[in-house]
Amino acid sequence: MPPLGIAAILLFFIAYATVRIFMAKWYFVPEHNYLTPLYSPCVAENCVPGSSHFGTWLPALPFFIPLGIIAFPIVAGFRVTCYYYRKSGYRSLWASPQACAVKEPHTKYTGETRFPLIFMNAHRYFWYLAFAVLLINFYDAALGFKGTDGGFGIGLGTVIIWVNVLALAGYTLSCHVCRHITGGRLKHFSKHPLRYKFWTFVSKLNAKHGTYAMTSLFTVILTDAYIMAVSAGWFSDLRFIN
Repeated sequence: MPPLGIAAILLFFIAYATVRIFMAKWYFVPEHNYLTPLYSPCVAENCVPGSSHFGTWLPALPFFIPLGIIAFPIVAGFRVTCYYYRKSGYRSLWASPQACAVKEPHTKYTGETRFPLIFMNAHRYFWYLAFAVLLINFYDAALGFKGTDGGFGIGLGTVIIWVNVLALAGYTLSCHVCRHITGGRLKHFSKHPLRYKFWTFVSKLNAKHGTYAMTSLFTVILTDAYIMAVSAGWFSDLRFIN
């Protein structure tokens, strides 16, 4: 994909996510426990009743602080510092480095040694936090199996949420940091057969890290847009079971 196309996708996602996190409404469907990932976990006192799956241990937040203040900075930091997004962002937004023998608008190339690009070195730490957020997303997805009578049920929203959480899992587990954690420091794979198998699995995922990175952007938007529409009453959730 050309740099202009990548830039358009990234800017669209940034604009969409920014608008949605400050809307502070239409993020939860209590009938089926659908909670958008942009607001999870919602732990402030002014969260919609039922959406606080982990309790309300923050006071009511003012309008200029998003209800997803816990996870959103983590997810944003993880994606911004991601190796794949670095390549895309440097070429399409930062315009440095663009390509071999291509003149750059910057007079001097300093790489990631100065502000603000030195911030990119925090990627490995963001991964640990992002993995915790992923577990929260899985928990939210499990709660989405709620029927109209309070029992077990599956709706179109359930399917969309699970497609999204699997895409996020693919993106998180295919990360270079995860590959390094599972087997990057091992000198003898034969002495660690289980870690070697997991490292092999992560390595296969890593080959498609860029695909998971871009796909998960669209699944997050789709999940949030669907939950917003159902929560706002624009249409009802399509139910398959109960």
